[in-house]
Amino acid sequence: MTHNFDREINRRNTNSYKWDQSEKLFGSSDIVPLWVADMDFEGPPAVKAALEKRASLGVYGYTIKSEDYYKAITSWFQRRHHWTIQPEWISDSPGIVTSLSLAVDLFSEPGSQVILQSPVYYPFYDVIKDNGRVVAKNPLLLQNGRYEMDYAHLEELMQGGAKLLLLCNPHNPGGRVWTREDLERLGELILKHGVTVISDEIHCDMTFEGHPYTPFASLSKEIANLTVTLLAPSKTFNMPSLHASFAVSSNPEFKRTFDKRLKTLSLHMTNFFVPCAVEAAFNEGDAWLDELIPYIYGNMEYASNYLSEHLPEVKPMRPEGTYLLWIDCRGLGLDVKQLKALMFEQAKVAFSEGSVFGTEAQGYLRINLACTRRTLQDALEKFCRAAAAVRQGQV
Repeated sequence: MTHNFDREINRRNTNSYKWDQSEKLFGSSDIVPLWVADMDFEGPPAVKAALEKRASLGVYGYTIKSEDYYKAITSWFQRRHHWTIQPEWISDSPGIVTSLSLAVDLFSEPGSQVILQSPVYYPFYDVIKDNGRVVAKNPLLLQNGRYEMDYAHLEELMQGGAKLLLLCNPHNPGGRVWTREDLERLGELILKHGVTVISDEIHCDMTFEGHPYTPFASLSKEIANLTVTLLAPSKTFNMPSLHASFAVSSNPEFKRTFDKRLKTLSLHMTNFFVPCAVEAAFNEGDAWLDELIPYIYGNMEYASNYLSEHLPEVKPMRPEGTYLLWIDCRGLGLDVKQLKALMFEQAKVAFSEGSVFGTEAQGYLRINLACTRRTLQDALEKFCRAAAAVRQGQV
């Protein structure tokens, strides 16, 4: 292995959103933070070299994106996912959540219902409610240890007038990588009822063997015409703070509408470092990612086995993708407040508490596996030890 993902990088006191807010958010500075979805690994060497070279110019002026930037994106998705994207379909945006919020505003009416599939990444709720729309929950079904779509209920929502769906593909939390068959059934419904889909596919590159990612918009021209796909290199290559993101739509009217709002809000300009970082990542990041995915998979296996052995009341949901492990802690018999106390006060760890992803997820926790094995082991040992003490009435 060329890249050493076991190397510990001290991120404390670096203005890290993940590592430098523990006292503020969780009441203690010595928390092991495995909550927000960024990695503790150094990114691809090519990205670091490109940023260092760019920084050395010393003049950080207004920046444009060249044809090389768009070619890097389209080549990556063709090479990795067999999806042909035309450069003219791409609209640059500061981030996925920004794009989600703009899309809800642009492609639905005030007061209308917008469908999400809960439990889901919590900003989905915010962008619906904060734009004056109504959350229409289509809860996922837990079957054979993984989430499945409830198509019958989904169609009821569409028949009831919901014309916009926020899709998460692969799904966060739970790590479900929707199959082509799953998405084709969804596609039949949106075509039948004329529903627009905004598909957050930011985790598309992090899938495990046997679970290939299928871009929703790749299913057919008709489905693509009703879809805006939201993408970014940030989860794949650990570069969220660069604010490099883009929306893809082959529908010219959708793209014109989206681009106009981006310009109206003056969100169309790019960060000085974005083009070089994106080009380096997509052009030269394959080998790094191909080594990272097995490491993440190993962390998933380690965590699942450790919990099964040391805390069998907790049931991990085996992910098909993402670097996030979704665990069912309802067997501990704790409410939300007690579960937080177990993590933050007794165990001194911070996983993501489940209810923020939807009421259906009360009693669940989400663990960020994108850390060194040593860090993961430390967090799991502390959590299991504290949970055992609570279970035995010692706390």
